[in-house]
Amino acid sequence: MLGFATVGLLAYVADLTLFSVLRGPVGLGPLTAKALSFVAGCTVAYVGNARGTYRHARVQGMRPYVVFVAVNLAGALVQLCCIAVSHYGFGLTSQRADTVSGAGVGMVLATCLRFWGTRTWVFRNEGTDGDESGGDRVGSWTG
Repeated sequence: MLGFATVGLLAYVADLTLFSVLRGPVGLGPLTAKALSFVAGCTVAYVGNARGTYRHARVQGMRPYVVFVAVNLAGALVQLCCIAVSHYGFGLTSQRADTVSGAGVGMVLATCLRFWGTRTWVFRNEGTDGDESGGDRVGSWTG
């Protein structure tokens, strides 16, 4: 889990840095800048997880990357839902409330979803030789 968190932090930094550059000096609009920085952050996270955290999983082709991006989009939706419930449902409309609900509560819930989705759908071993468990485990402790 530490590897997953470390890769996630690096991806977050890549996303935030690129967003700031695209939004500021480059002058792109907020949605275009965020869409591009999101894809870059997902790519950093995917490569980091594929080569680090889940290096023992056998992933090939574009399918794992596409599923990874889908899992991350689901995580982003969780964060947006947390903001929507707090802001519009509970009437907590300050910037601080939006930050706590989106970057606090939403981030925790989204990270749990991303961790589970990444282990379950992206970096899973599918019946490797010598694995009598059926191959559903990822990154087993025995290597």
